[in-house]
Order: sequence, then C-alpha cells, then structure tokens
Amino acid sequence: MSTSERQLTGSPEPWSSGPYAELMFAPVGDITLRDSEGWIHPLDVGRWSAPADPADQAVMDRCAGRVLDVGCGAGRLVEALASRGHTVLGIDVSPAAVISTVCRGGPARSGSVYDPVPDEGTWDTALLIDGNIGIEGDPLRLLRRVRELVRAGGLVIVEAAPADVDDRRRVRIHSGQAAVSTVFAWASVGSRALGRYAGLSGWSPVEEWDVPGTRHFVALRARA
Repeated sequence: MSTSERQLTGSPEPWSSGPYAELMFAPVGDITLRDSEGWIHPLDVGRWSAPADPADQAVMDRCAGRVLDVGCGAGRLVEALASRGHTVLGIDVSPAAVISTVCRGGPARSGSVYDPVPDEGTWDTALLIDGNIGIEGDPLRLLRRVRELVRAGGLVIVEAAPADVDDRRRVRIHSGQAAVSTVFAWASVGSRALGRYAGLSGWSPVEEWDVPGTRHFVALRARA
C-alpha cells in the first residue's frame, strides 16, 4: 500500500502509539469514540487486556485451523488460541499491542492489514473482533482485503454492532471528556449491512449469534 493510498483511506496512526497504547491496558475508565455531532461509542478497554471471556470462547470454538487475528490488541485471543493448539498470528498497527501479545506467549506482527501479511491466501480463519470491522471506516474494502488473506472455504468471524446500523464517522478517542487522539475514520456495521458487504466481497454468511451483554457475531465463509 502506497503512502498516497494510506492518506486517501485514513491513517491508522491514532491507534499506533501514544494515548491508545496507554488506554489499551487501562483496567477501568470512561474511554469512548466520539464524533463532532455527539455520537458516543464506549470502548471496553478493560476487557481487551483481560483473559478471554465466555463470548471469546464461543468465537474460538468456531475457529478452524490456522487463525489470523486482525487488530489483535493486547493479545487475549492470540494467547488463548495458541493454548488451544492453533497456529495463530496477531497483527496490529500498535507496537505496544504486538509487544503485549508476544509477552503473553502468542506470535504477533506490527503493521496494517493492508501491508503484506505472511502466508496470504492460506489462512483458515480470520478474526475481526472488538469492532475491528470498523478499521479505517471502510468495511467493504476491509472484507475484500481479508478475503485475499483467507483460503477459499475459510472463515472470517466478525463482531458486528448489535443494532441495525451502517455508519461512517470521523471520530476521536476520548478519555472522559478529553479528546486524546487525532481525528480518524471509523465504521459501525450491523449484521444486515455486513451481509450486503459480504456479498460484494467474496463472502457468504453462514452463522449469526448473540452473547448476553450486547455482543453480536457473524461468521462468513469465503467463496471460491
């Protein structure tokens, strides 16, 4: 991906270092995404760095073979998948996230999903958890990229918004009322919109499930 392309599609820099690297490991706190129109989305950063919870376990129960965790964060899923015997790799734009994942015993690589990824086209399962379908504000482009990474017949498991939404916003990370990042593009996608994007990007929906606590998941199968 060229520098000009990165500039056109939105930079991942707000997630790479600085406030995000610190907030990712905060056990509690009022951490949100907010736009200029009053939209607010809470970020459950304490859960990101905690051990895998029952909702995560349900995701991992559906993982097959070699697993790529896109936007692995602090590494809870990479750690848990490795302990289950999966070959797994986490990728994240945040060096702090990669270090955390490695320290938890899981392999991880620093970089964007749009950068070259090891073993492209051969992964059995990819994960877009914790709202990572919103990366850079373009779910269709992201699903097309992940389709390049996963083999025909493989899966991507997406954590979708629990509501029927299809939003694109320019947001900042906030700690309390204070903005602690630059503006960046983000998307929120519910299962209905996700199904539309899947059809345009080489995927077919195969399963959808809810977990108490407003977490919602969709599994998509890669078409040949």
